[in-house]
Amino acid sequence: MNMLNQSYKTDKEMHRHFNIPEYIKESYNTDIQNIARVVSVHKDRYTVKSSDTLYSAEITGNIRYKAESGKDLPAVGDWVEIVKVDDKQAIIIDIAPRLSMLQRKAVGKMGEAQIIATNIDYCFVVMALNQDFKLNRLDRYISICLDGNIQPIIILTKTDLLTEDEVINHKQMVKGRFPDTDIVLTTTDSLESFNKVFDTLECNKTYCFVGSSGVGKSTIINYLLGNEVLKTLEISASNQKGRHTTSHRELFYMDNGAMIIDTPGMRELGMVDNAKGLEMTFSNISDLSHKCRYADCTHITEPGCAVIEAIDSGLLSQSEYDNYLRLQKEQEHYSNTKLDKKRKGKELSRMIKEVKANQKKNKF
Repeated sequence: MNMLNQSYKTDKEMHRHFNIPEYIKESYNTDIQNIARVVSVHKDRYTVKSSDTLYSAEITGNIRYKAESGKDLPAVGDWVEIVKVDDKQAIIIDIAPRLSMLQRKAVGKMGEAQIIATNIDYCFVVMALNQDFKLNRLDRYISICLDGNIQPIIILTKTDLLTEDEVINHKQMVKGRFPDTDIVLTTTDSLESFNKVFDTLECNKTYCFVGSSGVGKSTIINYLLGNEVLKTLEISASNQKGRHTTSHRELFYMDNGAMIIDTPGMRELGMVDNAKGLEMTFSNISDLSHKCRYADCTHITEPGCAVIEAIDSGLLSQSEYDNYLRLQKEQEHYSNTKLDKKRKGKELSRMIKEVKANQKKNKF
């Protein structure tokens, strides 16, 4: 399928709000028409948007050669410098520094991270108030957002499937866990409830949607964009879960100047090097830790631990504490695996150099 023949053709004013950040302009001494943003990635091909048009692009061999992992390749949301081949084709010659990054542990790859999207201002964390609702999962999403320098906004969908008292109870639980995070409620029986999401959108800001499959992400995005950009399927009567066919990340421009990045439904969102995100997500535990008797307290068995005392007194819930330890252990495991992988890589590189040196020596 032609990468340029996509939903963008339905947005007649797609270039009206193309604003390049000042730090990007200062980074490149080039015509601004040679600066573009990655709007979709399809294996080794990219669709990039400049101030004048969309291009199907590929990267230089040098970028590919220097890339130590997928994090060194262009991702959706990246600002890049391009060289235009013709009116439809371009080559990406450089990737600008990223101000924010949403990433997770690469599935099936030990010690590697996968970039979901970059240069995001706000992330809508979408969770349905039916079988999908799990506070512990929200902990994970929020932590990954905060660690990537992204402000999270929680959207609780399908509120019409619960009683009014149940909705109030769920919202109070979420607010109690994340007091500093905005919460938006939507329903499945009134699309107008999505106006609450639209009202949060700001011109020149980039928004990302994350959440499990079937929570209503695609339906919300379709409404915001004003057309059925993302193909949705009928709701299953047995479990009230909508299904959608989003299989890759893609950036869309809205008429009001906001930008939206859709992502596939992700039930597996593994932790990476996000100790900072954990500390910010569990700020109450972090604050309590300063009152512990020992500076290196692990909050597990030490006497004088303010965190354990808070659990005993009911100030901190056992569920939140258990999930904190679980995510912390997962994050530490990733970090240790990454360090071990890097160490083995250095040892292998040193061994190869020694072998080559011996071969050269024996040759003469």
